[in-house]
Order: sequence, then C-alpha cells, then structure tokens
Amino acid sequence: MNRNHPYYVIKAPVLTEESTIQTQSKGKYTFKVIPTANKKQIRDAIEKQFNVKVLCVNTMNYQGKWGAGRMKGSTGRKPDWKKAIVTLRKGDTIDLI
Repeated sequence: MNRNHPYYVIKAPVLTEESTIQTQSKGKYTFKVIPTANKKQIRDAIEKQFNVKVLCVNTMNYQGKWGAGRMKGSTGRKPDWKKAIVTLRKGDTIDLI
C-alpha cells in the first residue's frame, strides 16, 4: 500500500475522556498515526478522508513500554507509537462513532 494513502497514515481515533472533552469544547480530534508520518501527511490524510479543513496539527511520539512476558523470566516490549491532535476550522466536525 502507498505510504501517502490516507487510510495508511491514520491508524485509529483515540477515544479517551480527555480527547472527548477537547473535541466538544475546542474542536480538536486525536488520532493514532504511523510513527513515520509528518504533520503535512497527517493534515492531507485527515482532509481527504473526512472532507474537512485542518487548521493545526500537533504530534507526540511515545516509546513502547516494557512488560512481563507470558513465561517466567521473559520480558517483552510494546511498539513505539505516535499521536496526532488535529484542530479543525470552526463548524467542521468528524463523526467518529
């Protein structure tokens, strides 16, 4: 699949209590995106996929946490991931549910 394709860049919406509050009060939506995506790719993907106008994109990188494995003495690590908070122009909305 093409790395610039909108369905490849955006992995999933992040639906937490804080992201829901920001969506309702400020028009900001939170998405989990691929770690190699830059702000321009995220902006283009959101605009093409949801047919809205993006004003601002903020990104955060997270490192995967270490955890206990299934067997005694083994450990594992969750993958690194990236979060994008997207601000839309006033009047635009995205129906996530």
